[in-house]
Amino acid sequence: MISSLLYVPGNAPRFLEKAGQRGADAVIVDLEDAVPEAAKTEARDGLARWVPAIKKAGGRVFVRVNHSERLIEDAIAATQAGADGLYVPKVCSPDVLDRLAKSLENHEKDRSPIAFVPLIEDMQGLFEVRSIAKGPRVMALACGGEDLATAMDAKPTPEVLRYPKLMIHYAAKEAGVLSLGLLRTIADFADKEALRAAVLEARDFGFDGASCIHPSVVPILNEGFAPSPQEVAWALKVVAANEREATAGRGAFMLDGKFIDAPIVTRAENLIRKSQKGRAS
Repeated sequence: MISSLLYVPGNAPRFLEKAGQRGADAVIVDLEDAVPEAAKTEARDGLARWVPAIKKAGGRVFVRVNHSERLIEDAIAATQAGADGLYVPKVCSPDVLDRLAKSLENHEKDRSPIAFVPLIEDMQGLFEVRSIAKGPRVMALACGGEDLATAMDAKPTPEVLRYPKLMIHYAAKEAGVLSLGLLRTIADFADKEALRAAVLEARDFGFDGASCIHPSVVPILNEGFAPSPQEVAWALKVVAANEREATAGRGAFMLDGKFIDAPIVTRAENLIRKSQKGRAS
């Protein structure tokens, strides 16, 4: 269960030192947009120090690599540093992931294969998203909202981003991988009430978690994507009632004035599993 992922610039020691203490389920060490060109090599070299240091706090560590000629070297450095996964920007086809996986095989002798999170950030990637979702090592899909809006020559408003983000979300669900994101940009985090509403909306749609660029957002993501005690209590009640009704030969029944049948029971069971995973993590 990954509810919250915190982006941290890969060239900012004062942020990296505290990244693992912010309460996020995962930290994304960013080598791409947050790092100027002149500092990218130094930031990559710093992975050997920062990835293990952040992991000691108990969370996962991902690295957002560059999509340019730096891609392979960034990915190798992240793999050797022990990162759990790569955020791969501007993925436009599964071929990119195939080449990346093959490039990393010789550097994974003493570890399990590193996972991929493709970022869909342009039109080609958007219309290839179903095949990308089924590509090698994909554990989740995410959308780079600002980049996608720029590719459309549009503003990154919730209205503009809603449909393409849902396309990416549906592709993730079809492929059985995590769907990470909100139905809006993550760049605007000042209005916390609007952000809370966006998190609850995303959860209602079935998103699994989201990333953020400021630590003040982490608790909002953790709380919003986690099942509430009231929801867990209702789910337990539904599952228990279903067991009783099944014994009596009934597959559908009324519970506290609400109609219950197989899809509702399945949702209740899924919610219970999600709450148990959250406690375990």
